[in-house]
Amino acid sequence: MGYIGTLSLILIVTALAGHLSVRMGLPAVIGQLLSGVILGPALLGWVSATAFIKDFAELGVIILMFMAGLESDLQLLKKYWKPSLLVAVLGVILPVGVIDWCSQLFHLGNVESLFLGVTFAATSVSISVAVLKELNALDGKEGTTILGAAVVDDVLAVLILSLMVSLFGSEVGASSGQSTNLGLTLAIQAVFFVSLFVVVKWLVPLLMRIGDALLVPTSVTLMSLVICFGLAYLADFIGLSAVIGAFFAGIAVGQTDYHDVIDRHIQPIGNAVFIPVFFVSIGLNMSFKGFLNDFWFIVVITVAAIATKLLGAGIGAKIAGFSWTSGYEIGAGMVSRGEMALIIAQIGYQGKLLSADRYSAVITAIILTTLIAPLLLRQSIHHQEKLEVTNHDH
Repeated sequence: MGYIGTLSLILIVTALAGHLSVRMGLPAVIGQLLSGVILGPALLGWVSATAFIKDFAELGVIILMFMAGLESDLQLLKKYWKPSLLVAVLGVILPVGVIDWCSQLFHLGNVESLFLGVTFAATSVSISVAVLKELNALDGKEGTTILGAAVVDDVLAVLILSLMVSLFGSEVGASSGQSTNLGLTLAIQAVFFVSLFVVVKWLVPLLMRIGDALLVPTSVTLMSLVICFGLAYLADFIGLSAVIGAFFAGIAVGQTDYHDVIDRHIQPIGNAVFIPVFFVSIGLNMSFKGFLNDFWFIVVITVAAIATKLLGAGIGAKIAGFSWTSGYEIGAGMVSRGEMALIIAQIGYQGKLLSADRYSAVITAIILTTLIAPLLLRQSIHHQEKLEVTNHDH
């Protein structure tokens, strides 16, 4: 029963760290991420990333994105699909180009440099979602654009990764479960997105009505979780991120009459147990092994990773007609790399696209961007609110 002790330790530490973060005017997520760094191999070494933790964390991020989908306004998402697309595309091109160039300055090979660019092109919107929810900014036009862009971003990162896999290494394909036939993968993913329309419009409302008719406690919530996990599994199965499936499941369920009940029931399940473990699991990846040798490499890659997303996504938002302050908020919402970049780095490491001596430095840079992102996002939202108040007073 060792894992029960580990779980208890994680829950109490994240609760206290989250509380302290909020008291210090920081997002609660920061405390939870740092809990993983403190409890993990980087410092105390009390908790390690076991299979139990990884599976639990996977459930946590799936539930978090399901909740984000539940709270998303479908009309707003439709309205802001063009800005989302611009933000995502520019927010992918810039990091790939700049980080590729920076890596070559540190004498990394062409393929490895390009792979690092792809690693930092991905966005983990789950961290931003937690901050946006905390500050009640998830359903504004900026929050909606961030969510839409993150979905496109994930798809683009998966496409580029699939392309690299088919060009540079069949061994990567084997290790990641990716089909090395790029055309087939793309066709399957296109079918998935088309069939989502049918799922959202007809299948989910039908399943929810069936759930409502079942004579078991909280049957509606149970059915919504079946839909959430089912779509997450399907998305993962065809080579997309499971969070995309969970997000669309949330949107679909959010369109039904059961939205409020499910929202009320899912929040405690996610926030009390699964989501804190997800944030801790990211911190557990950090280690200070070889930190000093790679110090400048880590600094340059981290700064480049933050600046390129802020600029790329921010300029995309500006072209789409947002103000510079809104563009900055959207850019800040796209900075976090989190689990998406960690997964891509892992795939590259297993497939010899990323050398062993650079691996821990890359992981450190990913975690640093993930820690800095919530601070940037919080500051940008407060700045935006202040501006709105000032404009209103005038």
